Amino acid sequence: MNRNTKSTALAASVLAVALSANANLAHAGKDGYEKCQGVAKAGMNDCGANGHGCAGMAKTDGDANEWIYLPKGTCEKIVGGVVKAPKKKADAKADS
Repeated sequence: MNRNTKSTALAASVLAVALSANANLAHAGKDGYEKCQGVAKAGMNDCGANGHGCAGMAKTDGDANEWIYLPKGTCEKIVGGVVKAPKKKADAKADS
C-alpha cells in the first residue's frame, strides 16, 4: 500500500467511526433538551420522521411532524412549537 492509500483508508475509517457515534447519540436523546416539533427549517431537522430516518431530510419549513432538540422550556416560547412527548420504554421496545 502506498502512503496516499493508507492516508485515505485512515481518513475513511475515522469518518465512519465519528458518524456511527453521532448516530447513536441522536437516538439516545440529550439531557436538558426536549424534542420540539413544528419549528425545524427544511433540511435542518434532528433524526428521523415523516417516513425518513435521517437528520437533515425535512422537506418543508415548520412541518408539524419534524423535530429538533431545544433546551427544555424553549419550545413552548416559539410560535408553532409543540413538545414531542418522549416514548415510553415499552413503546420503544415494541418499535425495535
